[in-house]
Amino acid sequence: MAAPPLLTLQDVALTFGGTPLITRAEIAVAPGERTCLVGRNGSGKSTLMKIAAGLVEPDRGRRFVQPGTTIRYLAQEPDFSGFATTLDFVEAGLPGESTHRARYLLESLGLTGEEDPQKLSGGEGRRTALAQALAPEPDVLLLDEPTNHLDLPAIEWLEAELKGTRAALVLISHDRRFLSALSRATIWLDRGETRRIDQGFSGFEAWRDAFFEEEERDQHKLDRKIVAEEHWLRYGVTARRKRNVRRLGNLHELRKNRREVRRPVGSVSMQASDAESSGSLVVEARDIAKRYGERTIVEGLSLRVMRGDRLGIVGANGAGKSTLINLLMGRLAPDSGQIVLGTNLMPVVLDQARATLEPGMTVTDVLTGGRGDSVTVNGQSRHVIGYLKDFLFTPEQARTPVSVLSGGERNRLLIARALAQPANLLVLDEPTNDLDLETLDLLQEMLDDYQGTLILVSHDRDFLDRVAGSVLVSEGVGHWVEYAGGYSDMLLQRGQGVEARAVAPKAKEPRARSAAPASQLASKPRLGFNEQHELKTLPARMQKLEAAIGQLKTILADPDLYARDPARFDKASTLLAQAETELSQAEDRWLELEMLQAG
Repeated sequence: MAAPPLLTLQDVALTFGGTPLITRAEIAVAPGERTCLVGRNGSGKSTLMKIAAGLVEPDRGRRFVQPGTTIRYLAQEPDFSGFATTLDFVEAGLPGESTHRARYLLESLGLTGEEDPQKLSGGEGRRTALAQALAPEPDVLLLDEPTNHLDLPAIEWLEAELKGTRAALVLISHDRRFLSALSRATIWLDRGETRRIDQGFSGFEAWRDAFFEEEERDQHKLDRKIVAEEHWLRYGVTARRKRNVRRLGNLHELRKNRREVRRPVGSVSMQASDAESSGSLVVEARDIAKRYGERTIVEGLSLRVMRGDRLGIVGANGAGKSTLINLLMGRLAPDSGQIVLGTNLMPVVLDQARATLEPGMTVTDVLTGGRGDSVTVNGQSRHVIGYLKDFLFTPEQARTPVSVLSGGERNRLLIARALAQPANLLVLDEPTNDLDLETLDLLQEMLDDYQGTLILVSHDRDFLDRVAGSVLVSEGVGHWVEYAGGYSDMLLQRGQGVEARAVAPKAKEPRARSAAPASQLASKPRLGFNEQHELKTLPARMQKLEAAIGQLKTILADPDLYARDPARFDKASTLLAQAETELSQAEDRWLELEMLQAG
């Protein structure tokens, strides 16, 4: 018999400012359960999490916690007042024998415990709050965007720490890789209501898309019924007067239902403005070095970025990623070596700190520069309100000051401004911060279609896999190495993730693209017979796997499948995961053999 839930929300509703935010929400968290809470920005996920934590009282519904259950909630803006150090904050309320865990967590997250809580950066504050939430090893952990402001080493550490915890988890995150690794069930908050699927995030998106397709089919049926009723009324109203009145009432009811249907929130429409092509060479670094006092940021880096390249830059916080971008853009001179910029470059830079948004400016002023109500995109003039709708801003927000926008809204506004400017080089420093999953998808699609060159700094592993053609990784004390492919490709070649290492690198060796076989590449320029055969047959195998994946997704697209035949649903989901893993491995092997053949 299954254990009773530790935390339950039943029929929860909440209204803000006269507008229903949550109309009917249900959550049940069993011991050890791993659940992700997903939904569009503004759908009410954080509010629902606060209701679960007991911090917000709903207008309707019931919250129940099993007696003796301990719950910890990761606050977006923790209150550090009254604490002299970060260690004091984390230790507060812990029994004496647990204080060693507080120190362990802080040190694992890159803090000493002696920091002044009032002087913490955003990233340091998030790390301290994480340590405070994890320290007592509670029964239920409610984590709202735990990876925000964390670098890749911290994200990978947190992922491993949560995999080993006994606590039940409820997670909100925009990091697909993080959600897929940790979740075993998904709660979807959509238009005020929750729907649950007993699968982790990796199975959610196909299920959600199938739900929307079924909903759209239902709306088409309703539309056709309205048309049929209108036709009958136009040409048959002279007979059976009472029946006419009833059918007229039915038509009005249909129209009322059609008007009141709450459709999914609109999607972002993104298109980058094109500019004249740059020269073939975009930027070349020749044995450059940069230091600040005794701290080495870059040492002996040689790098060439060609037109159309997609370069991802990854590393721990403090590794010097932003400094490296300034070097490559010619904004900062190297201490030694040379930076060569290509011809006809028209760069647009999206900065991580959002420093280019002045709080007093309105949304319209940001896009137009304070000159009228039009913005030029791809050489065509568009009214600013129409352009803002493409990025999910309402007409009422056009005159809104930047200071009142949320983090996600500010990021969307910066992206909207960047994409309106003609550019053949996009430099994006953490563009995925605070964006929901659907907007991330659309940003990726836009970058896929973009004809220019892209330089991208990101801690989002999934986004790097989808967008980057190569990644430049910090390997400690100014040592940077470029690897072919995305983040997962880098892991395969390097044999490990991104670490916050402070040790000096080994003597510089010729750069290699892969880990174990890399030292053999120069001595083995040609493939053996078996490898040649494998290289020839892999494309056909990848094609078969892609076809199988398509068939399995079609099966899972049936929104009634889980209720009708759970066993078939589980089997198809398992086969889909296996096929996708095999396809990824086949693609990696094909890339490795191609590199070996190239010598």
